[in-house]
Amino acid sequence: MSTVVISHEYASSPDQAWYEHLAATLDAHDVRTPQMPDPEAPQPEPWLRAVAEQITDPADTVLVGHSLGGVNLLRLLQRHEGEPFAGVVLVAAMAHEVGYDQLAAFFEDGFDWARIRNAAKQFRVLAAIDDPVLTPDPLDHVRLFTTHLGAKSIVTADGIHFSRHQNRRELREAIDLVTELLP
Repeated sequence: MSTVVISHEYASSPDQAWYEHLAATLDAHDVRTPQMPDPEAPQPEPWLRAVAEQITDPADTVLVGHSLGGVNLLRLLQRHEGEPFAGVVLVAAMAHEVGYDQLAAFFEDGFDWARIRNAAKQFRVLAAIDDPVLTPDPLDHVRLFTTHLGAKSIVTADGIHFSRHQNRRELREAIDLVTELLP
């Protein structure tokens, strides 16, 4: 049985957005969605620890990060030593700062793309062209992920930020991408 670890978005929780549906659909696997500490005022170190505590065997683990949760995973991968993760799915994740002061600490010093790339066997990206968070150009983030990480991507015409604000309870594309990466 493989493990899937979901790092949720800013100001959210494991029971919001599409996380529960993903877990229920992948019920043959060990799906873990930790509550990120202080989700309304996130700090990088506590968020990293919350995910790191869920990992037992990277080679048998697919990481899923939504929005700031994806940035959290990039930071985790940047520090990772040892056997690479089976795969990483980034949903509406940011490849660089997008102008939210309360999230700036997650982007300090940029990303070491080569280290991140070596920390996982495969990467997948899901984004929406109408995402208001990934401004001014959502495709810029997708291009950076595909260029630096060799990620395969899906860009939908709509979907906004695949967020709890749209009452998004299912996300078929995320399920498909995770399923592709499961060992």
